[in-house]
Amino acid sequence: MAAVADSQLEARPLPGRQRGRRPPLGVLAAAIVVAAACAIPIGYLAIVVLDEPTAAWDAVWRSSTLALLVRSTAFAVAVGAGATALALPLAWLTSRTDLPLRRLWTVLATLPLVIPSYIGAYLLVSALGPRGELQGILSPIGVERLPSIYGFGGAWFVLTLFTYPLVLLPLRAALSRMDPVLEDAARGMGRSEWAVARTVVLPQLVPAVGAGALLASLYALSDFGAVSILRFDSFTRVIYQSYRSSFDRTGAAALAALLVFVMVGLLLAESRARRGRTYFRSAPGTARRARVVPLGRWRWPALGFCGFVALLAFILPVAMLFLWSGRSVAGSVASSEVLTATGNSLLLAALAAAFGTAAALPIAWLGARHPGRRTGLLGAATTTGYALPGIVVALALVFFGIRVVPALYQSLAMLVFALVILLAPLAVGSSRSAFLQISPRLEEAARGAGRSPLAVAMGITLPLARSGILAGAALIFLAAIKELPAVVLLSPIGFDTLPLVIWQESTRSYFEAAAIPALVLLAVSAPPLWLLVGKDR
Repeated sequence: MAAVADSQLEARPLPGRQRGRRPPLGVLAAAIVVAAACAIPIGYLAIVVLDEPTAAWDAVWRSSTLALLVRSTAFAVAVGAGATALALPLAWLTSRTDLPLRRLWTVLATLPLVIPSYIGAYLLVSALGPRGELQGILSPIGVERLPSIYGFGGAWFVLTLFTYPLVLLPLRAALSRMDPVLEDAARGMGRSEWAVARTVVLPQLVPAVGAGALLASLYALSDFGAVSILRFDSFTRVIYQSYRSSFDRTGAAALAALLVFVMVGLLLAESRARRGRTYFRSAPGTARRARVVPLGRWRWPALGFCGFVALLAFILPVAMLFLWSGRSVAGSVASSEVLTATGNSLLLAALAAAFGTAAALPIAWLGARHPGRRTGLLGAATTTGYALPGIVVALALVFFGIRVVPALYQSLAMLVFALVILLAPLAVGSSRSAFLQISPRLEEAARGAGRSPLAVAMGITLPLARSGILAGAALIFLAAIKELPAVVLLSPIGFDTLPLVIWQESTRSYFEAAAIPALVLLAVSAPPLWLLVGKDR
């Protein structure tokens, strides 16, 4: 009896007939189109590298490149692990326990995602750096200098704080879809809550954890602002320096191509972690919501943990923004300019979320229902844009727009297309984990009853995966509303967004004036977050 119960608590191999069936041609064609569009930056890099192969080879085989490769890979893995370590307890506390004000904590825990990395790094350096605001407060008691937060440790700390929501949102969506029947069975056999979490809940969260940690790691690889402010040499910083200082287009493209290989390695590691296992409910009956776990004496430590994370990742940066806005020069930012930029940012983020989520669905469904080498290649091609620095993707689309579709160059459509390439992978991971938790037998039964594949998708698959799909849309929306490199290079003339206004003020050394549009950026991001992740249904 116990052996049978234990076997039911483990993930099972995917049914053979599901693995063997060919994917629908329509879905496969849509996935190929999406992957081809997202692979445009790879094509651009190939053209540049093959134009001067000797210079590209020399750039890759320099003595410093291996050290750069090891350092950047270790940094990406460390950020992914740190983000997971923060997101996992936050997801469980805000979705499965009687944590007081858990809706508020959910929104507060997700809001750091809307803070641009370069702003967040500058704010934390100004607050916690050797000569920051905290040192000024402590100077009367003899503290003359705080420890340095520059280098690997500081960059890891900052990017972990601003990327853990990438893991938190898919985790919360997975926890909300998880049927508690296996947990109840384990408790009925006398297992403790910790044993249930370790042997039943955590194995079912592998797809969400892997997808979120992968996104956090790829974000760390592609980030430029935070690593530059914190003086950490990563792939992206070296690539930017090659483009901007020495104008070494070939060397920068060769390093960017090497960065793609690092990204492929991370993708393979994440795919191997979930290969050959399924996470859907196979027992008969109607799924129900999991029971709320009372925290009891752990309530106050849980509140302290949530409050400490919110303090470092959101409250402290916002407090610094308010401090700077009070110091800003009156009238330095026109209210009409900020209002127009706010409308443009919301429009751009909404379009990017809609088209990016739609583009991610065929890739995510194929990865969940038809795993294999072919779908793995499609997923890798789709993910390349997110791993590359924004300037590389933007330059690739400048090249593509001028030579292939000049009518779309510097149009809103081209800008949205760039954001889809950059951000569609944000929705692939959470959507795929949602599809993995839906039994394929439901789809097979509906097709056996005579429903068309489209009717099955619209009536069964998409409604059941709604929470994961909305989590992906939220991630794209929050990332698009703060996007800067693509907007600088591709936005139509006069189409200013809030990040662009912040960047313009910063380049004029009026960073205090940039605090006002930065606060507006946070304010307009809070309501969508409340609707998408702060409301438990």
